[in-house]
Amino acid sequence: MHILEIPSFFTPYGGEFCLEQAKALKALGHEVRILSNVQLGVTIKGKDYWVLPFSRFSHQRDGITVYQSFQRGLPKLVHYNVTRWVSIVESMFRDYIRTYGKPDILHAHCAKWAGYAAMKISQQYRIPYVVTEHLSLMSLEEEFGKAPSAAWQIPLLKQTYEQAAMVIPVAEELVADTACYYGTDYSWQHLSNVIDTAFFYYAERESRADRPFRFCCVADYAYRKGYDVLLDACRLLQDQGCDIELHIAGRLTDGKACLEAINDRGLTHVVVHGPLDREGVRTLLYQSDALVLASRSEVQPLVVFEAMSTGIPVVGTTSIPRCQRLGKGCRIVPVGDAAALAEAMQNLTKEPAADGQQLSEQVRQIASPEVVGKQLEQVFSDVLASN
Repeated sequence: MHILEIPSFFTPYGGEFCLEQAKALKALGHEVRILSNVQLGVTIKGKDYWVLPFSRFSHQRDGITVYQSFQRGLPKLVHYNVTRWVSIVESMFRDYIRTYGKPDILHAHCAKWAGYAAMKISQQYRIPYVVTEHLSLMSLEEEFGKAPSAAWQIPLLKQTYEQAAMVIPVAEELVADTACYYGTDYSWQHLSNVIDTAFFYYAERESRADRPFRFCCVADYAYRKGYDVLLDACRLLQDQGCDIELHIAGRLTDGKACLEAINDRGLTHVVVHGPLDREGVRTLLYQSDALVLASRSEVQPLVVFEAMSTGIPVVGTTSIPRCQRLGKGCRIVPVGDAAALAEAMQNLTKEPAADGQQLSEQVRQIASPEVVGKQLEQVFSDVLASN
């Protein structure tokens, strides 16, 4: 199959899940490329706004050809920016087929706005499209307001879902969560995101004797990630004399707001790492005994599978989807409950180390490139057969 991946966002703003799926499909012998238009914000990584290329170009990432464009977003002009983003993707697609020919199927990541662009391309070129959905209900509420919403985006995205050959939520709970915006009149099938299980491989941890129990949290410092709840839980544990360390990493974790939140609680055993690259995340996981994530809203946090793939358990909230709750490998507490989070963390420190090798194998069977690649291949084959 000739598969064209179209992400709604990509480097430098994340979106590596698109690349991992492209690599998994290419490993199965398919012709796969990525078409990426990234809208840059002047207030987010402002230097990128001025120094990244102003013209379209192709480059290689991990053996995948990426046809790339960077769009300069204009502050507060949402409708204009969206319309321009979609038109640029359509124009890039016309360039793409002149070079590589017409793909058999379009694979968009998030209906907003790659899925919508794929729908418009599909209508013109009669190419079926599939949408993998990653966006949480909270992220939609932040932009559209709570449902019922009169936001102009909703009818366009609802149509995108309804006309897709298949919608693939990375967590099945997402269907019910977003029904208030999109309804349920569309075809869907849940599939996990890809985890590079060969990179996040199992490794034994050093003995926990005579040292603090090391928790890590790998997440950007943002309200949705629940750092306030996590730090409150750590204050409770500190007051109880529980011998733990908390290592935090992610964008803005080394910023003023986060450091003030730590100092205001008088926490003495929190280590701040700031943003880490992929290798840095893996190193931190290998140095830790467990991951803790106090999120208020998630779809499928990849770091949960990454942690378990390296062999450590997770303490998380009910925002973590059922597909990631692997028995004793994932302890779940209510969202926003610092006392319950502290209790679960403390209980974990008292228990024998989890069977990390078995936990790693469970993740491999759900989210490895081989497994997810074959599942996507089957979905795409079924779509093409029905068309």
